[in-house]
Amino acid sequence: MTLLFLDNLPPQINKGAILRFIIEIGGANRDAIGRIELAGRQATVDVPDTLSGSLVKALDGAQLNHRHIRAWTQAQAGRPSARADEDHFQRLARLLDLEAEAEKAQLLADMQRAGSDETAERTGQTLIQLVIIDEYGGLGGRILVTLAKRSQNQPLPWHRLEVGTPIILTEESSGGDAAWRGVVSQRDRQTIQVALNAWPETETSRPTFRLDVSTDEIARQRQRDALARARSARSDRTAELRRVLLFEQPPLFQKQPDAALTPLDNDLNPPQLEAVRFALAADDVAIIHGPPGTGKTTTVVEVIRQAVQQGQTVLACAPSNLAVDNVFERLLAAGESVLRLGHPARVLPQLREHTLDLLVDNHPDMKIARNLVREAHALREQAGKFRRARPEPGAKREMRQEAKQMLADARRIEAQTVERILDSARILCATTTGLSSEVLGQRRFDLGVIDEAGQSTEPGVWLPILRSDRIILAGDHCQLPPTVVSPDAAAQGFGLSLMERLMTELGPTVSRQLTVQYRMNEAIMNFSSQEFYDDSLQADPSVQGHLLSDLPGVTAEALTDTPVEYIDTAGASYDEEIEPDGQSRRNSQEAVLVSRKVEALLATGVLPGDIAVITPYAAQVRLLRELLEPLGVEADTVDGFQGREKEAVIISLVRSNQTGDIGFLADTRRMNVALTRARRKLLVIGDSATISVHPFYERLIGYFEQIGAYRSVWEEAF
Repeated sequence: MTLLFLDNLPPQINKGAILRFIIEIGGANRDAIGRIELAGRQATVDVPDTLSGSLVKALDGAQLNHRHIRAWTQAQAGRPSARADEDHFQRLARLLDLEAEAEKAQLLADMQRAGSDETAERTGQTLIQLVIIDEYGGLGGRILVTLAKRSQNQPLPWHRLEVGTPIILTEESSGGDAAWRGVVSQRDRQTIQVALNAWPETETSRPTFRLDVSTDEIARQRQRDALARARSARSDRTAELRRVLLFEQPPLFQKQPDAALTPLDNDLNPPQLEAVRFALAADDVAIIHGPPGTGKTTTVVEVIRQAVQQGQTVLACAPSNLAVDNVFERLLAAGESVLRLGHPARVLPQLREHTLDLLVDNHPDMKIARNLVREAHALREQAGKFRRARPEPGAKREMRQEAKQMLADARRIEAQTVERILDSARILCATTTGLSSEVLGQRRFDLGVIDEAGQSTEPGVWLPILRSDRIILAGDHCQLPPTVVSPDAAAQGFGLSLMERLMTELGPTVSRQLTVQYRMNEAIMNFSSQEFYDDSLQADPSVQGHLLSDLPGVTAEALTDTPVEYIDTAGASYDEEIEPDGQSRRNSQEAVLVSRKVEALLATGVLPGDIAVITPYAAQVRLLRELLEPLGVEADTVDGFQGREKEAVIISLVRSNQTGDIGFLADTRRMNVALTRARRKLLVIGDSATISVHPFYERLIGYFEQIGAYRSVWEEAF
């Protein structure tokens, strides 16, 4: 038997309710469940070894009496056990290695399964038969290479190679011998640009290339090093923060926060102002919990600006480049002295001139350094030509010594330039894993702010923690958790972010939640508010009742005058299928219905750019893009659309089968993301007979019925 841990249980819970929860949500047989021990908000349950993995997958993140339950099979979440500082970081390092192994195995399996033909592209991890249409030097000495299909009018297939993704570029006829590492720097429908460290030179005439997603080993090693440093810290600020974050001592706050705080942004609402005051009063750590549309990033920017006004230095981080750029762009617009660290190719084009690399390259002193490098190489060449001539004694050695000194001077000038630029900025922005000791040295900051902290595994956030005297985490642990590839690592709690761990244990004592949202019509908002946020969200009057029919040029009719609609495909034989030569699922009849609803929206005058279709499955995305591309309407996965919004959003749920198998729809946080992307119109299409086996979807369909949004597909006029 395996010991299953359940945490964040509701008050007054009993063993019977826990047993029902495991049976209903986990799908376990009653006779298979062993002894249940209950202690406060945590329970331990004896379960068969063969069921432990599936139970963790089903129960972790599921709701019980409106509380998100945490499930794992080893004592690693919630309050750490004895020898916490040692065991906690050793465990994280081990799980980090498990994740690295799983990522490599997945990439290898995808490549082996797909081979080098068109099936490789269906994984989304690969693009094949590409040609170079442009290449030039730029971006801090990197080589920018633009690739496309041989027919440049042919769009690229759907793929996961987002800006900032590490890649390997291979010349296809070389058998893998000619390969270059880099990152994706730009992409559009027809082309993809990558930034390399060397020119992709090949002897082949008219070569074709292949792009594959690669693992980021540099970021992984930085996380390993950070865990080791956090574990070994003694008698310094890092050790103090570690004790707080492992619950060995409580987080402290100033007894009298600055109630008279003058906001720099006059549009902040009362919950946002309270969150700013609370965060600034933290001596150790504070959390800003920002549900969808509540202006979390606006609040984070205010905290950073207020800290700078108080004379503090700030390190602002996030797990993704896009999230960092979002904060970075707003700080620049506010006139703050801010610097962006990281590979320029991973930064939005309009922000690249503010990156450290380009500021160093464009600094006047670097002209001197480049001249020194050229002169040094010339001297070394000249010294090498003395093979047949007879130079004066020691001349060759003197020339080489002089060249060596010139190169040392050039490096010194570059290092001094980097230091001056770093010192000139009050705020540094970077991804959590983009913090390099080679660049930052021992530099520390008064305040570290980590946005989208709920999307980072814990090893990642320790990099900025090590450099900060105080930490503020911002995000929403009720939306998508960190992506974890390894089932073993996931079962042992690797998907539990530091933010969620703190929220589970400390809750309101360490956090403030934003409650006024500025995105959704109230009817779109209400279900998620009830399910995930204790019914605490309020729609601002500016969005409370807004509809598609309020938009310029949109006609008023049933489709545009109602904010929510659910079309039930139960009984219509809209069966799901596994994509040929793939592993993802799709539903072709549901996709056709989606395209018809998109056409209906367009016919009312809704602009293509105001509509998005999202779905949990990559195969359905590929199918939808074939149908929607001629209409100019975007389709994406739910995960890919997190953080974004559109006036109208259609959700294609895909799953339709006889067994009630809903796959990773069981992670209701993914559905929370999907349901909260629409501003004025939310249209959900799915098979109620399949999905309502899960209590969450049973409640969702009940909500649609309650507000009069439920319709059967049989009511659709085709």
